[in-house]
Amino acid sequence: MGEKDGTRGGRPDGHERHEKDKESARLSTLLRLPDGDDVVDLASYDARDTPAWQDGRTAGLAAIADMREDLADLQERLWAASTAGDRRRVLLILQGMDTSGKGGTVKHVAGMFDPAGCRVRAFKAPTHEESKHSFLWRIRRALPEAGEIGIFDRSHYEDVLVARVRELAPHKEITRRYREINRFEESLADDGVTVLKCFLHISYDQQRRRLLRRLDNPAKHWKFSAGDIEDRALWPEYRKAYEIALERCSTPRAPWFVVPADRKWYRNWAIGTLLLEHLEALDPRYPKADFDVTEYRKLLLKSV
Repeated sequence: MGEKDGTRGGRPDGHERHEKDKESARLSTLLRLPDGDDVVDLASYDARDTPAWQDGRTAGLAAIADMREDLADLQERLWAASTAGDRRRVLLILQGMDTSGKGGTVKHVAGMFDPAGCRVRAFKAPTHEESKHSFLWRIRRALPEAGEIGIFDRSHYEDVLVARVRELAPHKEITRRYREINRFEESLADDGVTVLKCFLHISYDQQRRRLLRRLDNPAKHWKFSAGDIEDRALWPEYRKAYEIALERCSTPRAPWFVVPADRKWYRNWAIGTLLLEHLEALDPRYPKADFDVTEYRKLLLKSV
């Protein structure tokens, strides 16, 4: 009595509960923003939090090292699958306040991949040539090809963040860009691109500490500019701009993930884990040989 469709008395059976527990424990679930127009309040997110991780920094660093082999294997499989016509690829988009660790994440995460199948692009202020085109023009030119993993240090979101805060475009134009971004990312998903958008969430106090460390270390002076102080003075405006972008551009096929970034080791572990989960979901396969393996093996043995 009461058993129907794998349930007992209306409750999930053991297997179903196990699958739901696995899904709820996935970092992709824990860090993902809800789809739709839910209001985003970044002040409610703890930048020092470590969702899905309780074992501390030392264990976290060891876990990062351990995931290298799995990530490299999945990347090779994705690249190999493209040689047989599989058009799937991954685009990791990194956004965040100054010093949130976009460049550091690229260094640590991209370092796990074979450079041959990894395309990294850092976007700065548009060049004169880029300014003559739509804001998405330079983005389209930098997209990963089939089988590649693309990583963007900043992206098209600068055109609704900096442009909004610095009033570089009319409000009506900014509003139009949110819709254009959603259509663009939907088209990427339609074309086989897994879009993984990560907001590296750093606290105001942690940013000050990192800027001070840059000033105190001559080897880091090149990473500092007067603009860092100017942008820091606009922290509330930038936070609001991010909240609006996250609200309006987190969609079912291109969601946003809020990654606590005060702890660098956790940030790197989280981004690596998100990539691992998304690549595992793609489950790329090595293509089958389109030739007679046994026959060619015999020919090679005869040639010894």
